[in-house]
Amino acid sequence: MAIIITEECINCGACEPECPNTAIYEGGADWTWAGGTKLVAIPLEDGSTLDAKVKQTPVSEEFYYIVSDKCTECTGFHEEPQCAAVCPVDCCVDDPDVRETKEELEAKKAWLHGEA
Repeated sequence: MAIIITEECINCGACEPECPNTAIYEGGADWTWAGGTKLVAIPLEDGSTLDAKVKQTPVSEEFYYIVSDKCTECTGFHEEPQCAAVCPVDCCVDDPDVRETKEELEAKKAWLHGEA
C-alpha cells in the first residue's frame, strides 16, 4: 500500500526530504515522474508515452501530499516509511485505497530507479 498525508498535516515539511522516491510534495506544487527517479518516459494505456519531466497537477493545494504511484513505503531503502517516522503529528498513514504487496512495492522501486 502507499502512504497518504491526512488533513492533520501542519505543513512542517519534515517528511519531504526523507522520501527516497521524491513522492512527497508541498501543497500546490506540481510534481513529475522524473523527480527523484530514473524515469524518462511513462508508458500509457493507449501505447503512447508521457515525458517523465512533464509537470503534473498537485494532489493537494492545501497541505503536503504523496503521489501514491511513486510511493514504495521506503521498501528497499528503509525498514519503515520514513515520512511516518519523522512526522510530528502522525499524519502520514497507510492509504486504504492503495493496497500493494511487498513484491509489488519492490517491483515499483525497481521500475522507478531503473533496476528492472
